[in-house]
Amino acid sequence: MSSLPEPTADARAQSARLLELIVAEIAAAGGWIPFSRYMELALYAPGLGYYSGGARKFGPGGDFITAPELTPLFGQALAAQVEQGLRASAPELIEVGAGTGLLAADMLLELERRGCLPQAYGILELSGELRARQFDTLAARAPKLAARVRWLDALPDHFEGVVVANEVLDVMPVHLVVSRAEGLFERGVAFERDAAGVRRLCWADQPAAGAVLAAARALELPVPAQGEYVSELNLAGNAWVQAWAERLQRGLMLLIDYGYPRAEYYLPSRANGTLLCYYRHHAHGDPFLWPGLNDITAFVDFTAVATAGFDAGLQVQGYATQAQFLFNCGVLECLERRGPREGADYIRAARAVHRLTAPQEMGELFKVLAFTRGLDAPLLGFARGDRLHTL
Repeated sequence: MSSLPEPTADARAQSARLLELIVAEIAAAGGWIPFSRYMELALYAPGLGYYSGGARKFGPGGDFITAPELTPLFGQALAAQVEQGLRASAPELIEVGAGTGLLAADMLLELERRGCLPQAYGILELSGELRARQFDTLAARAPKLAARVRWLDALPDHFEGVVVANEVLDVMPVHLVVSRAEGLFERGVAFERDAAGVRRLCWADQPAAGAVLAAARALELPVPAQGEYVSELNLAGNAWVQAWAERLQRGLMLLIDYGYPRAEYYLPSRANGTLLCYYRHHAHGDPFLWPGLNDITAFVDFTAVATAGFDAGLQVQGYATQAQFLFNCGVLECLERRGPREGADYIRAARAVHRLTAPQEMGELFKVLAFTRGLDAPLLGFARGDRLHTL
């Protein structure tokens, strides 16, 4: 990983503390933990994990850029679909994992313009550092509307309204499954000592069992004659959707993320899975490098997510590429409001829209999945190009 920029001394020290915590847990568990537990600690260990340790994650100065950081037009177009959901259910909106708060600010301003402000805008955010950034962003960009925002520590017991989750499912801890000629295994994490006695994390496989084995068998993963086939199971994401299904009494839930339907996810050619790490805008494949300093993600199996919601009583109302969804929601009309086409602001905005919608950029890779309960009208964002038949 010599191409990656070096962490600061403070960052290395924080990572070393997290490594000690992880090694201690592995030792206490008998020498092995599932990768899902490692990913949970690496991302969310209190005060040390990637999303709870205080380092800047989003934007040019962080590790990656999400759609709201590219342009306000993303939030403005999304607000058109949110408005339909709010008017058909209740004037309450919850955003899960709000990042820097830019999407919240952009949607609130656009909903105000549309005359459809929610009575309350809840942000479900576990990171104290990100809560502080969200507060500052809202105070700077939408000061008159910031008072409508409240931060939540857990899912509500009951909810009516609209739920939005942009790039949330991909950072939920995943199990790694390995298919070989001799059977199905779960790939986990152990540690070993090098010649100098330094403890290092390493991969270790155990026969798959329990829920992991049952889920892997249901997938009918490719079985290579030689070597192995590795992929992911997002059991936590499925459980999270089911938890929302228990609480959503009436309304709309929009999930936006990168991923595939199952028929494309578990292709024989994708033998190494989809797991990726991000550090200072560099993608790499070593989740053990500097624990707590890298984002760790996996693509979303949208068939599994849709099935989890349907089995829990939600209606799967739409599934489309991000490009088609944004076009249906009027992103080009939002662009035209940016002023004369020859102006610098319009040109910058047009480039951002291209990145959001071009097939070779985010347009095809990112998808939008909609669940509803108690809403019968067709959804604006899926009026054309709905791909429900592919799930």
